[in-house]
Amino acid sequence: MAEFKDLLGLTLTGVERIGDDEIKFTANDGRVFKLYHDQDCCESVYIESITGDLDRLIGHPITLAEEATSGENPPDAKPEIVKYQDCFTWTFYKLATIKGYVDIRWYGESNGYYSESVDFCEEGKSRWG
Repeated sequence: MAEFKDLLGLTLTGVERIGDDEIKFTANDGRVFKLYHDQDCCESVYIESITGDLDRLIGHPITLAEEATSGENPPDAKPEIVKYQDCFTWTFYKLATIKGYVDIRWYGESNGYYSESVDFCEEGKSRWG
């Protein structure tokens, strides 16, 4: 099973944002990793913001690849997001190379019965191995 920290030390040749719920990372060894969420009925999980330029992750080894989650709203959360919250999760992905940092912030909300998590996998392999 791939973990986000598996990007550490890899050199990326491409980073592609696909809509609001997927980012693909292509490594120079040909492997492709995907950060995504498969939407279900009564939940919504999406990329809320990206701070930094994704192109800074290309061409140099990844020196930071961290994931963190929080059940508390960050200080700069948009009022329209927090107004009607029931059950929610913020997921933060921090990446860096010698060229700079990128923070990817995901927001997930549900009625409490559905997943608010973000998945990470290597394409061509299931998330279980």
